[in-house]
Amino acid sequence: MPEDELLSTHLQELRRGTVVLACLLILERPNYGYALLDLLERHGFAVDANTLYPLLRRLEKQGLLTSDWNTDEARPRKFYRSTERGTALAGALGRDWDQLDTALRTLKGES
Repeated sequence: MPEDELLSTHLQELRRGTVVLACLLILERPNYGYALLDLLERHGFAVDANTLYPLLRRLEKQGLLTSDWNTDEARPRKFYRSTERGTALAGALGRDWDQLDTALRTLKGES
């Protein structure tokens, strides 16, 4: 396997779970898909729509997100938000992420 392909594969695996956590955190406030894509990108999570929308559907099916259509404007938009269960999961994932970050910094000799 070429080095760039190997790196790409491992980066994808590394980032997969972090996108879930990022979505749950951002969606503590209601937002719609396109705005979520923009927010994720601005915060360093490059995700394309073909990945995000299936993820949102999966999280909703798991009871971690809920959604409502806003038809007040000319263009109806589906707004998502974290449920209580999603917020609790984001807290647990965030704590685990902090522990992993500390462990990795120790391994790298930073602390």
